[in-house]
Amino acid sequence: MKLSLIIPIYNERSTIDACLDNLDRLEGEVEVLFADGGSTDGTRERIGDRYPVLSCPKGRADQMNAAARAAGGEVLWFAHCDCLLPPDGPAQIGRAVAGGARFGCFHIAFDYRGPFMGCNTYFSNRRARRGRIAFGDQGIFVERALFWEVGGFPPLPIMEDYELSRRMKRRGEPLAVLPGTILTSGRRYRGEFPLWTMARMFYLRCLYRAGVDIDTIARKYRDIR
Repeated sequence: MKLSLIIPIYNERSTIDACLDNLDRLEGEVEVLFADGGSTDGTRERIGDRYPVLSCPKGRADQMNAAARAAGGEVLWFAHCDCLLPPDGPAQIGRAVAGGARFGCFHIAFDYRGPFMGCNTYFSNRRARRGRIAFGDQGIFVERALFWEVGGFPPLPIMEDYELSRRMKRRGEPLAVLPGTILTSGRRYRGEFPLWTMARMFYLRCLYRAGVDIDTIARKYRDIR
């Protein structure tokens, strides 16, 4: 099994060094592709020639789809730049795929220990295990053929990972939640009471399910770069 790891980036100078160090610790052979949406802060320069960097239209869904088309892997693994992947993640994916998994993710933990973050971690992992909904910071992996069968990531300004999971769920595709844990940045929860951030994110998903215009929802989403 050939595995392609796709990481969308846009002005990630504050996180790219930790990301690169983490990639150096991955075990096994993995094709790594960065999908850049037009960074101007030196992110691309920090990557240099260590990994291929694709120039893409800005927008995480479009960036990941463009890299997926360029990738050579039979299985696509999507990760955020501010997430630290388990070193044996490729092996865990390989075992899951060998066991029949076509779509899955990892458990999640946050690097921020603010109030209610333990609850956030618990419910994020519970949502994946019981609700079969995976978000991008959980390291979604998907068989390449299946990914394109459902149309890839929908071209949305946000919620592209949520909608991908909903499409998989509607067609009855199981979500394999692997035992490994991805440590993701809690930067979105700093600067305000974390419970308010959690409530806002839940509210935005409710708006999306209710059919509210996605651009209206996107304007309510806080960019924290």
